[in-house]
Amino acid sequence: MLLKRSRCIAPAAILLLVLAPSAVSAERPNILWITIEDWSPDLSCYGTKGIETPNVDKLAAEGIRYERAFTTSPVCSTSRSAMMTGFHQNYLGAHQHRTDDKKPLPFGIRPIPHLLADAGYFTCLMSRKTDCNFLPDKKEELFMGVDWSEREPDQPFFARITFGGTHRSWNRDPLRPIDNAEVELPPYYPDTPFIRRDWANGLEQMQIVDREVGELLKRLEDEGLADNTIVFFIGDHGRCHIRGKQFLYDEGTRIPMILRWPGKVDPGQVNDDLVMSIDICATVLDAAGVTPPVPLHGKNLFSDEVKQRKYVFTARDKMDDTHDAMRSIRSRDHKLILNLMPERAYCQLSFYKESAYPALAELNVLNLQGKLTPEQAAFMAQRKPEVELFDLRNDPHEVHNVADDLNYANVKSKLLSELESWRTTVIHDQGVSDDFRAVGVFPETCPLPTVGQWAQEHVDDYDFKKFGVPGWFPTRTLEEWQAVKTMWEPWVFREPTSKMKRPVISYTKKPSQKTKQVSQ
Repeated sequence: MLLKRSRCIAPAAILLLVLAPSAVSAERPNILWITIEDWSPDLSCYGTKGIETPNVDKLAAEGIRYERAFTTSPVCSTSRSAMMTGFHQNYLGAHQHRTDDKKPLPFGIRPIPHLLADAGYFTCLMSRKTDCNFLPDKKEELFMGVDWSEREPDQPFFARITFGGTHRSWNRDPLRPIDNAEVELPPYYPDTPFIRRDWANGLEQMQIVDREVGELLKRLEDEGLADNTIVFFIGDHGRCHIRGKQFLYDEGTRIPMILRWPGKVDPGQVNDDLVMSIDICATVLDAAGVTPPVPLHGKNLFSDEVKQRKYVFTARDKMDDTHDAMRSIRSRDHKLILNLMPERAYCQLSFYKESAYPALAELNVLNLQGKLTPEQAAFMAQRKPEVELFDLRNDPHEVHNVADDLNYANVKSKLLSELESWRTTVIHDQGVSDDFRAVGVFPETCPLPTVGQWAQEHVDDYDFKKFGVPGWFPTRTLEEWQAVKTMWEPWVFREPTSKMKRPVISYTKKPSQKTKQVSQ
């Protein structure tokens, strides 16, 4: 029986019959879950200009390509915590990126690989990191092995693998270099040769990852496993660009999602349901005939609950020592972002981004020179609006905030109400404390040309783990940002075969605290 997930095609009764535990055959399907890091739907099968990803395109042609797929968080450890369990990360207490004091999972929740292992599956993680903000968090604690070849004869397997190449830094592709002129930039980035080249470099790296994905899928075929293996392909969150990763715009939360299930799912489908990464967890368990001890937040991708879903929700909290908090609700037509710390700039200090994102230097230079368009300058503001609302039908890039437009008053009120209900009843939102805001902790302004330098010099005077680093903005003077851009230029414009090492940007090393003398 083949499943069609294009809207209004598959009757609910058929879906429940196929996926109910009683309908699971004796030969249960293998499950291969492929994740790429830090990547939006920037693939040729999604219509991205300049790039060629034939292997992922073929996978999509053989199954379902989801057009409206989202993660629950815009950074790896929180997003992966949700995907390892099927629950929103805030509900688990796993919402602070790079949590130091990790706790066991609450409420009787168990990791998905443990549930599958109990059901007789061999579970393996075929790549390095788990990146979970809860205990257990080690690879050997969560999975049974590192390759499906270790399983017993005829034992079904659940295999997860991450291809990390699309995480900064990016390698150039000597087999198919991409010309700057071939790419298309969103309007919130300046259209300069520097940013075009950086964008094209990312697409080239994805082409390299596409070949790695192709090799893995070929192995399935060569070993005769493809016909009885469900394959999922997703990104762990949105693209690693300035306005993407760490933020709740679609650039930070929308991901590619592809599902192939030979003999069960018709090929060549394009699905526009609102789906989430944690829906994969529920789909996997149902396909394996496993009932979780606690009902998941995610829902089976083939269920009426997903087909009729009106909203998806996302949340962002701290990123390393950078404190901020946001919540969002998205329907098909609108996105609302609630900034819980509007006093903070979007581009307050992030050691990671200043060390790894060349385009951030270009954007800061142009901003300090007053050369950005209003759509580009909005993200470089000293503070954020409390509410951002976007009409996605007319503004798919989310650059025109209509939160104060009376024509959208009813939409705004409805979305705020639904978001508050989700925060209260689903994730039990902890909100933001005065300590998290660092109220009254730091000086009013930065006395040095670089915020990172001040943080490094005062590492033992303040408890950055408790208060985060200061939210001063801009984080560097114009002269400092110009110097950083000069350092990046040879790297960004390097030749496809270059072995050049990425430059080390000054004052971007995260301070290591030896003492914790809390300054009040």
